[in-house]
Amino acid sequence: MPRARRRVLLWSALFLLLLVALSLLVMLTVRHEAGRAQDQVDTLAAEAASQVRSALLGAQQHLQELGAQAPQAERWRAVAAELLLQQGAMLRIERREADWRMTAHVDAPSSPPLFAALARRELDADAAAACTAARRISSPVFSSSYFVPLSGGAGLEVIDLCLPLQAGTRDEGFLVATLSLQALLARALPAEQQRRHELSFVEGDGARLARSGVRRGLGVYRADSLVDLPGSTLRLRVDSVAGPPSLIPNLATALVLGLSVALFALVLLLARDVGRRARAESLLAEALAFRKAMEDSLITGLRARDRQGRITYVNPAFCAMVGFAPDELLGSTRPPYWPPELAEFYQQRQTLRLGTRRPDDHASREGFESLFMRKNGERFAAMIYEAPLVDGQGQHAGWMSAVLDISAQRRVEELSRQQQERLQATARLATIGEMASLLSHELNQPLAAIASYASGSLNLIEQPDGGTPQMLHEALQRIAEQAERAGRVIKSVHDFVRRREQLRETIGVDLLLEAVLPLVRLQARKSGTRVDVELGAPVPRVVCDRTMVEQVLLNLARNAIQAMEHTQDPAARVLRIRVRQTHERWVTFYVADAGPGIDRELGARLFTPFFTTRREGMGLGLSLCRTVVEQHGGAMDFDSPVPGARGGTEFRFTLPAAPVTKVDVPEALTQQTSDS
Repeated sequence: MPRARRRVLLWSALFLLLLVALSLLVMLTVRHEAGRAQDQVDTLAAEAASQVRSALLGAQQHLQELGAQAPQAERWRAVAAELLLQQGAMLRIERREADWRMTAHVDAPSSPPLFAALARRELDADAAAACTAARRISSPVFSSSYFVPLSGGAGLEVIDLCLPLQAGTRDEGFLVATLSLQALLARALPAEQQRRHELSFVEGDGARLARSGVRRGLGVYRADSLVDLPGSTLRLRVDSVAGPPSLIPNLATALVLGLSVALFALVLLLARDVGRRARAESLLAEALAFRKAMEDSLITGLRARDRQGRITYVNPAFCAMVGFAPDELLGSTRPPYWPPELAEFYQQRQTLRLGTRRPDDHASREGFESLFMRKNGERFAAMIYEAPLVDGQGQHAGWMSAVLDISAQRRVEELSRQQQERLQATARLATIGEMASLLSHELNQPLAAIASYASGSLNLIEQPDGGTPQMLHEALQRIAEQAERAGRVIKSVHDFVRRREQLRETIGVDLLLEAVLPLVRLQARKSGTRVDVELGAPVPRVVCDRTMVEQVLLNLARNAIQAMEHTQDPAARVLRIRVRQTHERWVTFYVADAGPGIDRELGARLFTPFFTTRREGMGLGLSLCRTVVEQHGGAMDFDSPVPGARGGTEFRFTLPAAPVTKVDVPEALTQQTSDS
């Protein structure tokens, strides 16, 4: 074949390809513009249908509110007229009895009466059908649209909304609202869109029922949308006034810019794609390196398992924690760090965990404590926080666990508990040491009485007649009573110091107070303080460590007495101890004094350990009291209404309540006031 002919064929093929490409480009451009115009019309049709439906449902809601109003004629007419003013599309509201008899109606004041040309009874068939359906389903129903002739030869296409009125199971009639379809269309789209589109309600055969818009649509870009209503369906049509796109401007644009823009855009897209891929690969490498460095630097052990329970990943911290190398752990379903005596139990727990189809992510993150074994056989406590492991497709692929070695924490907690017990013991001994002088004062009275009665008895015996047996008997009886009194004082202190058990028990608050009141009264008598004790009926019972709670009560009572030592009026020195069960789960103790109160600065540091305002104090009393109460799950606070003005201070704390049972209250504690 000659070279010239071959060249012509090649150029012809290239020209043909370019012509085909340009033709396709122009055709696609035209179709794109037509499709965009059609999509805009479809969107407007859906928006208009939504607006019409919202307007109708809003009218339904307002009609329901009107139905809830009192049926008095004047009041009802006023509310209905106001509703018609608010609802531009609503032309008339009627109130009908259950037998379809009309009892009242109101027409919109902004338009002439709707049924002036033709009586309402001639056009209420659709409304009656809608009300029948509404009564059957006990819900508002819209009727089919119908034409209402007006004076002058005009007319309107309207639709009725029927709302059944019921009082319990008794029918009280209906509310019927008539709405204009044309008014609904006029408010369906903004004015700008109304100028460029025609809106209409059409029947199934395309006949218009009502229309809105400045110009008629050309039928090129048209979209229909259904307005579904209870009992009725309206077909809304949006028809654009724009015609098909012209070819010449699009052809010129396609010929001049089409290929160059397309090629340039293709080069830009390829360059951008290559750049994005390179940046993504670089970021991925950096993210992997960062993750690896972060996981290697963690002191928290990380462990991943698949759905079959095989270990798929461990970080260096986890290997250091258990003492096994990654090769010894990866792929194992029965890990070597399980203690042999617990291996079967752990296997059952893991099987149950693996059988969970839908893991509870929230529950798994709460964590649970387990016992692991190091390679050297040492057991240690571990806290495990486990969460579902999700792959790139969002599927559950296993579990990721964060493991913390809490053995050191457990040792610290045990040491703290022991130190707390030592502080409690120290505080108790300090309390008894401070009360030694009070004990001596308290014991002096019965001992002096014993000496007096003993001396009197000797005098009676030495008399010639030996005294009367009755007088001698009374003297000896007084000696026995005073000796018993001294013994009770010593026994109360002995029991308070020697009690060591740290067990929770159910006990009545009267027994707690019986144990500390003798010691409280020792100090109260010295300062002339009166002690008021008030218990609820029945006497509350609590679950507590008796020894620790008794110390709390004693510390608070002694602090209250010391706060009133400098009160000028002795009659105002009253220590009030009250107990109330304020909740079915909690019992509240109140210890109040009539002292000068506590100012705000001291109150902020009141429960700080080793903080005290007394020279001889250790600063541990209130801190230990709060610790004891919080260990029981309760709370402790105080209230000083008028600091510095002798408004007094009231300390409150709560303890867990035991099931309420009837307990006999000792007579000594049932007295609301007892002098000390």
